[in-house]
Amino acid sequence: MSDDSKKDKIVQTTHRHTLRSSCDGISGVMPGLRFIDIAANLTDGMFRGLYHGKQQHPADISTVLKRAWDAGVERIIVTGGSLHESREALTLADTDGRLYCTVGVHPTRCLEWEDSGDPEKHYQELLALAKEGAAKGKVVAVGECGLDYDRLQFCPAEIQKRYFEKQFDLAEATGLPMFLHMRAAAEDFKTIVERNKNRFRAGCVHSFTGTNEDLQKMVAFPNLYIGINGCSLKTSENLEVLKNIPPGRIMIETDAPYCGIKPTHASSKHIQTTWPSKKKEKWDENSVVKDRNEPCQVRQVFEVIAAVLGEKDYANLSRNFYENTCKVFFPHDIDTLANTWKGSWKANKEGGDLFHMLQFHELHAPSAILRLQPCHRYHWDLQR
Repeated sequence: MSDDSKKDKIVQTTHRHTLRSSCDGISGVMPGLRFIDIAANLTDGMFRGLYHGKQQHPADISTVLKRAWDAGVERIIVTGGSLHESREALTLADTDGRLYCTVGVHPTRCLEWEDSGDPEKHYQELLALAKEGAAKGKVVAVGECGLDYDRLQFCPAEIQKRYFEKQFDLAEATGLPMFLHMRAAAEDFKTIVERNKNRFRAGCVHSFTGTNEDLQKMVAFPNLYIGINGCSLKTSENLEVLKNIPPGRIMIETDAPYCGIKPTHASSKHIQTTWPSKKKEKWDENSVVKDRNEPCQVRQVFEVIAAVLGEKDYANLSRNFYENTCKVFFPHDIDTLANTWKGSWKANKEGGDLFHMLQFHELHAPSAILRLQPCHRYHWDLQR
């Protein structure tokens, strides 16, 4: 056996031990952990092996997804950041029942409205795509949209504000929640959301990296949640802000292939689960690519949050984040309805209360009732 083969064997053995140790480290409740990655840029060229236009390895999206499912990820929302990318995201989401997507235009790409030559036609194309995907149960949010004043070189603030506001038209027309972006723009962001707060039902400010003051502006809206990824956990100041976010308002994400947790980050000491890693030039399907974030690593985000919040009941915390996500992006998931509404109704053995709850829900979202996903605990009631 060559020296390289010996090294690979050692790495793989170490990886198996690391994952097993991590499972043991959370008191045997690992089977109860369920994750939804609310933000993954899976249409990015890196998942086709392309880095800065150069092919470095084979396309590996199927391998990336398998790693995610094996890590306890049950659903992934693929981010759409432009009209073209939103189309790609929906095409990808159609390939797997666990994939969903957003439709919208990222603040740094809002010049595409103007460059299209007909902003109203551009809006109508986005609306048609959102409606098409929502009818299939695949498009779950409008976005990624918002304001980014850290990167004004890509799009001026006035253009960003104009088309952020326009995307509330999409939310109102489709009834979809919003997948939001805010960088160094908390005051203008708050002003626009306040002006449109009755035009959308809920949303998530994803990849939050703001100050505690920024946070208070976001959570002042009762229907806004906060998305946490590796970029949200870089510094000790970030971790202090995290402590002020109510767990009932947190969702977790990777923003893959970006925003991974790096060894230099303040959060890295809290990571329990790791995977073998290789540079892109030495790619193999059993290793993650060094410096390319993947949906499986949403588990690391969860581990950091649990440690920073001092939460030992991992199963309860993961269930909390899972239900937060379902309330906004998957409101017709019967598991979530059962848990969220358990204080206001009780399913009896005849299934009567559950039946009336579903009747009530159908009145409010008749087209969505067909997308209910039965929970095994109540499946026998629904079949009686």
